Amino acid sequence: MTRHRSRAAFIASLALVVALAGCSMGPSVSGSFDRSLDVSGPILVDLSNVAGDVSIVGSADGKVHVHGIVQVSGFGFGSPQKRLDDILANPPVELKGSTLRVGKELSRLHSVSISYSLEVPRQTEVNATSISGSDSIRNVAGPVRAESVSGSVRAQDIGREVRLSSTSGSIEAENCGDDARATSVSGSVTVSNAKGDVLAHSVSGDVRVNTPGGRVDAGSSSGSIDVHGANADVKARTSSGRLSVQGNPSGNSFWELRTASGTVQIAVPSNANFHFSANAVSGQITAQIPIMIEEQGKHSLRAHIGSGGGRVEIHTVSGNIEVQSAQ
Repeated sequence: MTRHRSRAAFIASLALVVALAGCSMGPSVSGSFDRSLDVSGPILVDLSNVAGDVSIVGSADGKVHVHGIVQVSGFGFGSPQKRLDDILANPPVELKGSTLRVGKELSRLHSVSISYSLEVPRQTEVNATSISGSDSIRNVAGPVRAESVSGSVRAQDIGREVRLSSTSGSIEAENCGDDARATSVSGSVTVSNAKGDVLAHSVSGDVRVNTPGGRVDAGSSSGSIDVHGANADVKARTSSGRLSVQGNPSGNSFWELRTASGTVQIAVPSNANFHFSANAVSGQITAQIPIMIEEQGKHSLRAHIGSGGGRVEIHTVSGNIEVQSAQ
């Protein structure tokens, strides 16, 4: 609840900045600044940015280095050059204790775009919010929380939990040491090599999950879903896309796979052991591996593979259901 209020306040502040902009027109001006800060111990990077890309990289020198490329448009109050000079002389970068605050002074940043490149100690937590720009965060301990309204978000080599979101950009999370949560409204979502549970959702983009360490919850309204290397619970659903899961539903695993108008494919080892239940309202159900049929109807099948164990339940309205052997 607190994070939702924080984002709402940030967007409201942006609206105020835009409302205040006006009254003059002129050429854009640009410049850059650099800041180096000494820190001791883990830090939190708390960053907000209206426009511009953000790159945050963990390094081994125990210092903070901030490089900013600033562009001030001629649209707004006062001279663009004067506003640029003020930002370069006093960049929106502040270290208080173990918290590095970047880009928080929105009243100074109307009609301003700043692209940030940060080098930080490996033991860094990140909380980043962007309106128009892409975020890239890698090689930090985390946890990492990053969201963008109209840009992509990427996190790589993060030691702890990752939470990423974008309204109109793609999401990528790779090599996360804990749970990964990635959501996008109109972009693709890819999560690879997360050691914990994975939640990956997109409204109108494809979703891909590779070698998850724990449970998977994947969903898309109008995109395909691909899960590769699943060895725990899988819950996946899409309205109008293909759904494919490769892995081994052994032990107490439960795979629940649903689609309205797409084909569902699962690929499992030839020696897999699980109970299987499938329903295709207007499609075919086929298996390329040996199964023991328990009950079969025109569009339904209940069976077990091997000695049973895990459970796989599949439902589709107007697509086929296929059980294949994993290569």
